[in-house]
Amino acid sequence: MAYLAGGSVLLVFRYYFIPFPRSVIIIDYFLSILFIGFFRISKRLLIEKLSTDKKPAIIIGANEKSVSLLKQNIPYSVLEIYDNEKNIVGTYLYGYKVGDISEIDGNIKTAIITKEMSQKELDGLVGFLQNRGIEEIKIYNPFENRIKDVSIEDLLARKPKDLDKNAIEQFVKNKKILITGAGGSIGSEIARQCEKYGSSELVLVDNSEFNLYSINEELNIKRKLYLTDVTKRNDLEEIFKNEKPQIVIHAAAYKHVPMCEYNPKSAVINNIMGTKNVIDLSIKYSVKDFILISTDKAVRPTNTMGATKRICELYAQNIDSKDTKISAVRFGNVLGSSGSVVPKFKKLIEYNKPLTVTHPEITRYFMLIPEACQLVLQAGSMAKRGEIFILDMGEPVKIVDLAKKMLRLYGKDENSIEFVGLRPGEKLYEELLIDEADKKTKYKDIFVAKPTFIDINYLMKKIDELIKLNNKKEIVKKLKEIVPEFEHRD
Repeated sequence: MAYLAGGSVLLVFRYYFIPFPRSVIIIDYFLSILFIGFFRISKRLLIEKLSTDKKPAIIIGANEKSVSLLKQNIPYSVLEIYDNEKNIVGTYLYGYKVGDISEIDGNIKTAIITKEMSQKELDGLVGFLQNRGIEEIKIYNPFENRIKDVSIEDLLARKPKDLDKNAIEQFVKNKKILITGAGGSIGSEIARQCEKYGSSELVLVDNSEFNLYSINEELNIKRKLYLTDVTKRNDLEEIFKNEKPQIVIHAAAYKHVPMCEYNPKSAVINNIMGTKNVIDLSIKYSVKDFILISTDKAVRPTNTMGATKRICELYAQNIDSKDTKISAVRFGNVLGSSGSVVPKFKKLIEYNKPLTVTHPEITRYFMLIPEACQLVLQAGSMAKRGEIFILDMGEPVKIVDLAKKMLRLYGKDENSIEFVGLRPGEKLYEELLIDEADKKTKYKDIFVAKPTFIDINYLMKKIDELIKLNNKKEIVKKLKEIVPEFEHRD
């Protein structure tokens, strides 16, 4: 453009430039192209020479994240860039001609994904790349400034449609929040989210010294730690009396189905009596908001753990809470929580053992822990009194499909699966609804269960009777008495 403008000026005002030769502009133009091209080619050759010890890779996604990645000193030598958008394919990005994803031939064995896409699209892309012979599939996260392996969490994670960060902040900001089970998978993430959204102080309660220590090391917010058990009413009351929290989030519970089947009395004491203690003290000390963390296993329960959590829901929904807004939030499995299927499968893959799946048809709902915990706080912000909020967990996932995906991600034989049969109390399909008449809320990801009314004096009497029992058959019988829909599966 500059040469064109200069040539035009020289042509129009040629008498003023005599004896300046007009050919100089043409000669200079071609010399510039020659030298600029030479320096660019030299730079590319130098970079490629310096990158001989780097692993060759392709990038999926022609975008700003790709440019950012190319400008960095990464342990990969990027040779090609691909995209699937027609208006981008064939254009140039940072000196690379963008190819069509369908043209990937698998000669280069590493792919780095920079393209933004839904979980379903990512899942499809990973399958396509694996079929094309790509052995290493990575994702670049510019916010963390790192390239990481595609994980099963990336493929299963369901992104909330309408996460309301303003509602969460208004609910949490400048509040003193007590969290039971604060060192567990859910409790610790709730603590992180409360810090993120501006809580003034956290009161962390847990009966595990290590778990409490671990979450304490992570946080920077003002906090107090209490190493105690929610079943110890007197100890718990001292905490409420001294701390006077404004919000209580009750995440402490025994959650593993087989463990609760083997130890039904412990499940009853910890889950039911512990919850009752925390609710009663929240009411006594005028806590403004109380949130119970519940589970999909409380819906038409088939195991002891689910039945105990259903009784907790009934108590939370029917107790006279005076000035305290009591609500419960029910959701399914969270990816990566302690004792869940994903860490178990990872360990089996690490030891080159077959993945054990209980049944070919068994399905479960999954959500990432941070997203589930944010939605818990969002649901709490809507509470009026006695609601059971249900999180939309998306479509249920077949565990055998999850196992196959994990095996493929780790480059293992996807048929390395062993079916071991359903465990005591285990369902093939989990549910989130008891009644289809459950109501929608203003958020697509959260709705409210139809209330279940029960005489609170009758419920308290039955809980007292249940807590005194020791024999497993008697405990199961009493659980069925309180929760008529409980169908125990040994």
